[in-house]
Amino acid sequence: MLRSRGDQRSFDLVIFSLYISLIALGVLMVFSVSQREIEKVGLLNSSAGKQMIWVAIAMILFLVIFLIDWKSWQTFAYFIYAFTLLLLVGVLLFGTEIKGATSWYSFGGFSIQPSELAKFGTALAVSSFLGTFNLNLKDLRTQITAFAIFFVPILLVLMQPDAGSALVFLSFTFVLYREGLSVNYYLTGIYLITLVILGLVVPPVIITIGLLVCSIYFLTGGIGNAINWRAGVLFWAIASYILVREEFYTITLIANGLAAGALGIAYGLKNNFKTISFVVIVLAIGVGIAFTANYGFNNILRPHQQERINVWLQPSKCDPRGALYNVLQSKLAISSGGIEGKGFLNGEITRLNYVPEQATDFIFCTIGEEHGFIGSAATILIFMLLMYRIVILAERQRSNFSRIYAYSVVGIIFVHFFVNIGMTMGIMPIIGIPLPLLSKGGSSLIGFTLLIGVLLKFDSHRYQI
Repeated sequence: MLRSRGDQRSFDLVIFSLYISLIALGVLMVFSVSQREIEKVGLLNSSAGKQMIWVAIAMILFLVIFLIDWKSWQTFAYFIYAFTLLLLVGVLLFGTEIKGATSWYSFGGFSIQPSELAKFGTALAVSSFLGTFNLNLKDLRTQITAFAIFFVPILLVLMQPDAGSALVFLSFTFVLYREGLSVNYYLTGIYLITLVILGLVVPPVIITIGLLVCSIYFLTGGIGNAINWRAGVLFWAIASYILVREEFYTITLIANGLAAGALGIAYGLKNNFKTISFVVIVLAIGVGIAFTANYGFNNILRPHQQERINVWLQPSKCDPRGALYNVLQSKLAISSGGIEGKGFLNGEITRLNYVPEQATDFIFCTIGEEHGFIGSAATILIFMLLMYRIVILAERQRSNFSRIYAYSVVGIIFVHFFVNIGMTMGIMPIIGIPLPLLSKGGSSLIGFTLLIGVLLKFDSHRYQI
């Protein structure tokens, strides 16, 4: 740590070093990917050349952040947030359509994606609101306001449409959890999301049978000799599974429905019917979501949208030369690197441009091919160290605003990191989220520079708060 004499200010060299390391690695990987382009148009006119210009702009921005009074970011948090919302509205009217989404302002050969700046503005607004003295997240009005702050940009980004960028704003739910939002919201969210995903690939009748079996298991806990009852439920579940495998759906559904109804009456008579009402509501919502998701997938989504979901959840149904091509090539590139990789500039799959969008969405597969397992693991380790260090900074802050802001930053980085690397490995849907500080793109680089630079500015003045 470096500290000045007068006000005990400090500058976190660990985070700054990790930030610089990721940017440097990103420039090298974009340079590697752009070899054929450089041969045709030269370095300065290539993607690598443009990325280096953005890096220079980011470094200047980083210095400017430290010249601005740290109190200004909190004072003007809502104004910055409102400005970024105006940018999101403006891009719908005056933006340039790229790959089916009107998400960019274009000028002079460069493009700016306002959703990246909106993440920074939303982080400031959420921090300003939740940092209010004596604010109670158990209050319903407070909860609605907090959710509204990041759901407004979500709706605006979905209108572009850009589902990937919209997803990132859900990272602010991590911040709400840290600040005391009830865990019941998260359990409900997990339940609903799980049923939506299952509804996309599993027939609703099977999901209904599964929910009924779960209800039976729960209800047996309120009847005498619960252990014996639940042991019986285990055999009941196995029998139901066998019948479903043999496609005896109707008889299995009726049997489970009757069993759940009988146990519900017995449970209510012995305990209370309020719990039964809760179980019925949860069951009805689950069944409703499963049928809605299944209907929407088969009758509302367009074929290319269905293919994207199948690439993630049912790759066996996809054409290896069509929708599945990107993921297969990405996996091949990563696996071909082996332990040590093929070496910088020696990746055949990377050099021959077999992986589409490999400088942006699939930059991680370039690391995997050229630097192997060691390079991939080292990259993941750098991100984990960065996020861990930001959490440490968050917990040592003396103001609610700066602590909440730090958690907002780590949440945004985590979602980008997890989803992007998951995309390249086929465990997450391909939704176009860049890898922070590595992927080609000035908007993303500027956005993360703002997030990290302002965080370090706050931390350097934590003793004054």
